[in-house]
Amino acid sequence: MSQRPYVLLSVATSVDGAIDDTTPSRLLLSNADDFDRVDQVRADSDAILIGAGTIRADNPRLLVNSEQRRTERVRAGKPAFPLKVTVTASGDVEPDWKFWHHGGEKLVYTTDSGAALAAERLGELAEVVTLGPNVDFGALLDDLGKRGIQQLMVEGGGQIHTAFLSQGLADEIHLAIAPLVVGDAKAPRFLGPAEYPGGSTRRMRLLDARTIGDVVLVRYAPKETSEKAER
Repeated sequence: MSQRPYVLLSVATSVDGAIDDTTPSRLLLSNADDFDRVDQVRADSDAILIGAGTIRADNPRLLVNSEQRRTERVRAGKPAFPLKVTVTASGDVEPDWKFWHHGGEKLVYTTDSGAALAAERLGELAEVVTLGPNVDFGALLDDLGKRGIQQLMVEGGGQIHTAFLSQGLADEIHLAIAPLVVGDAKAPRFLGPAEYPGGSTRRMRLLDARTIGDVVLVRYAPKETSEKAER
């Protein structure tokens, strides 16, 4: 059986935990140096995953922007761009999204009921894979493992992050905290209500904490507790 990829959740939030505000334009939480760090993490990953709802809201290209990093990937025998992955239960995707028209290969995970719609709309733009009657994130990781994906970078949104973390599928969290407050109860958050492994008393192991300009980056290992690290 193929090994599942190492799952890294990457997110930037405001001080009050929002990943965006409710205005039509995207809220830029990171600074230039932190965006460059994210670009490096993308270059180090074999695949990048983002939910279809986030694509609909932000219309990102989701690329490795540095030409030098793309060149280094090719020299290492990898594609210039990581595999781009999205998830949609309904299959409600649009062929004009920038996501499909930039970078390398694209992969859509959906359900039995959403597969036909996604395939009809996308045609040759992406490979469509069904995960069964529901979106099964464990099956998704199994399939990526069979494709040789060793590191999966997950860039959101909140429902996707919540699913990976609550199901015990995340190996590492990169949490960049920006020095601003959104203050809107309707703003999307990094995580939603769910039953997380260990509940509120389980402390994750801190891997690193550092400043990047006015942003603080915190790295956690969700599967490892601080108590275990101390023994």
